[in-house]
Amino acid sequence: MSELLKNIDARTKLAGNNKLEILMFTLGFDRRSQRRETYGINVFKVREVMRVPEITQSPEMPRAVEGMVSLRGILVPVIDLAKYIGIDTEHKPTIMIVTEYNGHTQGFLVEAVDTILRLDWSSMRVPPEMLNSQTGGLVTAVTELPDKRLVMMMDVEKVLAETGHFGDDDLIAKSVQPLNLPDRTVFFADDSSVARKQIEQTLNAMNVKYISAINGSRAWTELKKIADYAEASHIPVKNIIQVILTDVEMPEMDGYMLTRKIKEDRRFVGIPVLMHSSLSSDSNQQLGKAVGVDEYVPKFEPQKLAQTLARLLA
Repeated sequence: MSELLKNIDARTKLAGNNKLEILMFTLGFDRRSQRRETYGINVFKVREVMRVPEITQSPEMPRAVEGMVSLRGILVPVIDLAKYIGIDTEHKPTIMIVTEYNGHTQGFLVEAVDTILRLDWSSMRVPPEMLNSQTGGLVTAVTELPDKRLVMMMDVEKVLAETGHFGDDDLIAKSVQPLNLPDRTVFFADDSSVARKQIEQTLNAMNVKYISAINGSRAWTELKKIADYAEASHIPVKNIIQVILTDVEMPEMDGYMLTRKIKEDRRFVGIPVLMHSSLSSDSNQQLGKAVGVDEYVPKFEPQKLAQTLARLLA
């Protein structure tokens, strides 16, 4: 199964062209809904796919956390995604997808992996608001396959946050210092409700104003409106917003394409683009620089984000 993930480094050339590859997987037949749904995860975040190894149980863990395994000397927490979502299936998961976020490794138990699908971010649609409210923002994007199946991109950051992987949000207010710069505004784009919440908490603790969008396409629409207003008012755009913060993975338009569009529009000259992503490898940072990203900060490190923003805003 690791054959599925060969040449991931070669796939980095997809970035900057608004394209991605997702590993599709299933979580089992749900006896309540009488359906077996298909989910997806960005291949960039997948280290390997393997049969479920022996898992050591851990006391007092959240219900969906099965325990931990040792992979080449590293202790890796293991999460059963079917249990997390609440799928009522009689079969135990047989496959573990090993993922990496911000340098942290974790395993996700699934029923089976399907194949790797290459597609354009523009074909990934924002899910309907009704679905968002029912799933609590767990599904960030949906695409349709030629056989009419829908593939749902899961907000794995939300899963990790709710299983205790990203620390205590209450610490942000205590550890982030406010800025005495009331005229500064940050524009940010992120499709993850968990990430947006933490960015907002960080900016509120800094006492910095902000404008937000839920993906790159909507961000670009809003940024063009701001630029048109500034042009009509005969003022630079940087008088309205001083920093643009963007995620990488977003439906309709990713952060690489958004950055490229910003850097190609001279109205945004002088406004730094700060990439904020859980894709924290050197190769992804280099990809960001290739399309014009000014700086890079890993997700879920609010102190580092605040320090970088403070320096850019000042």
